[in-house]
Amino acid sequence: MKHFTAILSFTAVLLLSGFSSCRKEADAHVPPEMNFVTGAGYTSADVTLAQGDSILVGVVVHKTEDDLRTFNISYAYDGAANSTTLYNYVLTAAEYLNFSHDHVIHTRNQAGSEKWTFTVTDRDGNVTQKSITLTVN
Repeated sequence: MKHFTAILSFTAVLLLSGFSSCRKEADAHVPPEMNFVTGAGYTSADVTLAQGDSILVGVVVHKTEDDLRTFNISYAYDGAANSTTLYNYVLTAAEYLNFSHDHVIHTRNQAGSEKWTFTVTDRDGNVTQKSITLTVN
């Protein structure tokens, strides 16, 4: 009887380990791809500007895994931990695969730093952010 119990236990362990190795790996949750537009007329990296100056920043976003859903632009002045949302946009069905946006930023009329953050979120809540810091003299 002990021999039968040992064989039964061994078989149960083999079956359970076999089933556990057949489990599907967890989904990697790939966030959307977002890049700054480069080239003439666009700013795509940190820069120093004069007070009251203006720059053009553009982003291009591509779906990777899930449809794109929302896009927003926020800013924080002088190293503040919290940011203020300037622009919040819910994408249309025509923009679920690809999206681009140009935004003109006008600096404040005072010296300091301005961190501008561009955020895109897909259907599953995966987030991609890109930021530019402006040093205003």
